[in-house]
Amino acid sequence: MARPYRLQAEDCFYHITSRGNGRKKIFLNNTDFEKFLEYILKAKEKYDFYLLAYVLMSNHYHLLIKTTKPNLSRIMHYINGSYTTYSNVKRRKTGHLFQGRYKSLVIDEDSYFQELTRYIHLNPVRAKMVKNPEDYRWSSYNAYVGRKRKDRYIDKEEIRKYLGMESKNYRFFVLNGMLTGEKEDDIFRDVYGGFLLGKAQFIKEKLKELKTQAESDKISYSKELHLGIEPDVIIEEVARRFKKNPQDLIDSKKRPAIEKQAAIYLIRRHTGLTNGEIGKIFKMKAQAVSKAGIKIERLVKENGKIRNQVNKLISIFEG
Repeated sequence: MARPYRLQAEDCFYHITSRGNGRKKIFLNNTDFEKFLEYILKAKEKYDFYLLAYVLMSNHYHLLIKTTKPNLSRIMHYINGSYTTYSNVKRRKTGHLFQGRYKSLVIDEDSYFQELTRYIHLNPVRAKMVKNPEDYRWSSYNAYVGRKRKDRYIDKEEIRKYLGMESKNYRFFVLNGMLTGEKEDDIFRDVYGGFLLGKAQFIKEKLKELKTQAESDKISYSKELHLGIEPDVIIEEVARRFKKNPQDLIDSKKRPAIEKQAAIYLIRRHTGLTNGEIGKIFKMKAQAVSKAGIKIERLVKENGKIRNQVNKLISIFEG
């Protein structure tokens, strides 16, 4: 069954969630939390979006982001793909870290921004990890209420445009949600079609956008699926596996350069880059990139040792 389109739009608000495979933990220590947030920062630099709220739990996370371009899939594939690679390498594991695809909900910011940020920030309280949201370290709550002056991950100026209240008032707003016992169903009662949260007019407008997107010749489903992992992430991991410096791998003229061929093979497999674009990375002509890809595919079939090396790499990037 084909996966449904996601609404890819600029100036769009998304509530993003993703859980560990089998509900297993994805963050095991403080270093893991910090690394995930670092990947968010890198993604912001690459794809130009705003992070408006977040909470990282042990086996899942919630993000509220605003795009500036129609590139949600690229953003999330980069974040989840990079963190999966980090986690698998660190723990010498292979395979899936996250449970299926991330879930995204398009939000009517005029009606639901305040409620959704409160829902995100109260996750640790509802999970009985802390009594008060300010006691939980891995969320944006303390930055919202002024207890943490510097939170380099969120975009405070953008938040002020939509929050509509000062820090003190927001704290009372969240505490009121604790006192009234607001449930998850309360915030998501108006979800339409499993991916839109808003009033009737908002839903009508977004459905129209989605129809236009789905009918556009510019939409390529197969390309969307393969735009996830950045080439530098692949090159770094291949270099590590072959005990090479990443730049030396790129510059290498040695033949046969199995490690370079493996990197090219994986980039062709896991990104939307053309042979010409890959050639610019490795300072090769497009024709040479094509030949390298074909050669490594043949070697994978004929050479058991190389096949095992490449398959181990594939298992990391397809986690």
